[in-house]
Amino acid sequence: MVPQTRDIPLPVDTGHIILVEDDDGLRMLVTRLLNESGYRVSGSRNAAEFWRILPAGGADLILLDIMLPGTSGLDLLRAVRARSTVPVIMISARNEEADRVLGLELGADDYIAKPFGRPEFLARVRAVLRRASIAPSSPSSPKAETLVFSGWRLDLRSRLLLDPGGASVDLSGAEYDLLLVFLEHPGRVLARETILELSRARLGSPTDRSVDKLVSRLRLKIDPFEGASPIIKTIRGAGYMFASKVERA
Repeated sequence: MVPQTRDIPLPVDTGHIILVEDDDGLRMLVTRLLNESGYRVSGSRNAAEFWRILPAGGADLILLDIMLPGTSGLDLLRAVRARSTVPVIMISARNEEADRVLGLELGADDYIAKPFGRPEFLARVRAVLRRASIAPSSPSSPKAETLVFSGWRLDLRSRLLLDPGGASVDLSGAEYDLLLVFLEHPGRVLARETILELSRARLGSPTDRSVDKLVSRLRLKIDPFEGASPIIKTIRGAGYMFASKVERA
């Protein structure tokens, strides 16, 4: 981590974070940083310790190093995602695109490369926790199982998208998250910055241009034939708007 000068005091937050990091010095440093910012932190050096300290009620966030001894961070992420939707931020000194893409596609919510500075690190932690706090708390409830728009159906449990003819349409993790953002905010103009904030940070290079590219990819899959009114409208100078009515089934 980059040594820091005196910072403006941050507001006190609450939340239980589990840090899985085999570097004892870094684990202690990150734990102290999070404690000073109001978080409760449980540290572990490997997957076995993680499962031992995981409380029955779960945690609010997991910070997970990729390069762990024994079970890798990616394998641990797979195991966590098989049983929980708890937010996960991957941490690694290997700033390789393949690692980022695989981690995000396996269900990580963000990715931080070492070394990292205090302001960015805390901002990413707060952003992921904020997104988790506004996400539907009961995805298994009947009203949230399926979203319907313009004849399309998105099953939130299976993440299956069906076109008006009933055929399934494959979506990447980033495309699914973007579609979900639009479906949860129909009729609202969303700036690119807002889309980045709400889309679980699955973009490999989070910029305005990457948002435009992702919207274009999604449009190719869900927009109607030429001449029909588009489902995703471009609002010049402002962002994008999902123009279709959305119903929950």
